[in-house]
Amino acid sequence: MPATAFVSTTIPYVNARPHLGHAFEYVQADSIARHLGMVGRDVYFLTGSDENSLKNVLAAEKAGVTTQALVDRNVSYFEDLLASLGVVTTSFIRTSVDPHHLDGAAEIWRRLDANGDIYAKDYTGLYCVGCEQFYEPSDLVDGKCPEHLVEPEPVSERNYFFRLSRYADQLAEVLESGRLRVHPQTRLNETLSFIRSGLADISISRSATRAHGWGIPVPGDPDQVMYVWIDALTNYVNTFDWLHDDPGYARYWAGAERRIHVLGKGVLRFHAVYWPAMLLAAGLPLPTDVMVHGYITNAGQKLSKSLGNATDPQELLAGYGQDAVRYYLLAEFSPFGDGDFAEERLVARYNNDLANGVGNLVSRLTSMVERYRGAVVPARTGAGDLEADLAARTAQTVRDSVAAMDRFDHREALARIGELVRRSNAYVGERAPWQLAKAADAGDEEAARTLDAVLYCGLDAVRHIAILLRPFIPEGSRRLLAAVGEDSRGSVDSLTELAGRPVVKAGPIFPRIER
Repeated sequence: MPATAFVSTTIPYVNARPHLGHAFEYVQADSIARHLGMVGRDVYFLTGSDENSLKNVLAAEKAGVTTQALVDRNVSYFEDLLASLGVVTTSFIRTSVDPHHLDGAAEIWRRLDANGDIYAKDYTGLYCVGCEQFYEPSDLVDGKCPEHLVEPEPVSERNYFFRLSRYADQLAEVLESGRLRVHPQTRLNETLSFIRSGLADISISRSATRAHGWGIPVPGDPDQVMYVWIDALTNYVNTFDWLHDDPGYARYWAGAERRIHVLGKGVLRFHAVYWPAMLLAAGLPLPTDVMVHGYITNAGQKLSKSLGNATDPQELLAGYGQDAVRYYLLAEFSPFGDGDFAEERLVARYNNDLANGVGNLVSRLTSMVERYRGAVVPARTGAGDLEADLAARTAQTVRDSVAAMDRFDHREALARIGELVRRSNAYVGERAPWQLAKAADAGDEEAARTLDAVLYCGLDAVRHIAILLRPFIPEGSRRLLAAVGEDSRGSVDSLTELAGRPVVKAGPIFPRIER
């Protein structure tokens, strides 16, 4: 039985439609899940919707509908985006209605309480509704929330608190030992610095009155609801019915080789400090990896529904297609840093790398196999040094791109694949099979054997490239593999003999985008 892995995105608020930042995280996590599956892991891939926030309540009031009606409607926009992006998940969890989540969140609260980690006290603080988070004055920039650029509201009420301070030493140990790995190193350093500066206990409930009666009630106190983050973080285990010995929980969380959270830098503290502390207190296994991406920006400013500068990913998908959008996001943007969105770069990336690159390569090769060898791949009989070099480069690209994805570096993986595409195109130009064909027609048997080798080795490189592209552009990869008669479910380790296969001349697998 293969080793298992768990991969999750964060679950977004559904107070409005998704923006390009959501699309970025979705395809990042999808590429990681697909990569792990491609190298032999049995993967559970989770996403969902964070529905118990005050943001959703206020948006519903503004729209003149119930909060449940608002989240029921808006969650469909996120599900539609996943489908348009070709993101295939194992489960989609909804925190306002999923019974496993409602029961699991309450049980984790009870475990923390039984452990002596919850107490009540009066509290006054500065609260940003956009972040659903209290801020210290020192955290603000010119008196404003650094994420949403608005002044937080002063709030005074009686809340329950979690004794986070009790877990400072344990958190530092799991991070320093590598039991919980934070990627990249700069985010690990940031997390450790935050812990070493001294952890304060955190508020984990809100008055039911201020929450407008929306949220998961605190066990034993219906006048309070769970703070949305404390509720939402538990979704990662609550996708399973872990209270009733769910075998999925035993296999994909407790027994998983890797438990990977993909998230933005703005919620690092919640996932690398608060959530592990909650798991330690509840006696549940920790994640193994927290992969922290940056923001997609517009003129240097984070894309945000609140800031009104969000780009609608569905419009991009409708205009350019799934391959173009996925490829742009994963090839253009750093997995860990910020990057500015530019539509012209999307078009350039697609045209240069896909249409003119791998698309042109497979079109040339399949056309020549059809013309010179009756649409059947010839044997690799006349291979020489150039063929050996291309094979070696192909094998190295497989190793390099797999290693990059093991580090969650989709941009590096695609850069290495792109180098192989360029080398393969250059190889075809150097070997000039059209000239070899003329010489073969004139009776040159050595030229005929060399032509066989060129067509075979070129198509062999194509099928390796196509498989390596599967985590990033699954539909484009499928079309490439079909062009060379390869099973779209195979891996680089399961490739069989190419010679003798029928090949159909490929049309424009990646049609150029004209603007």
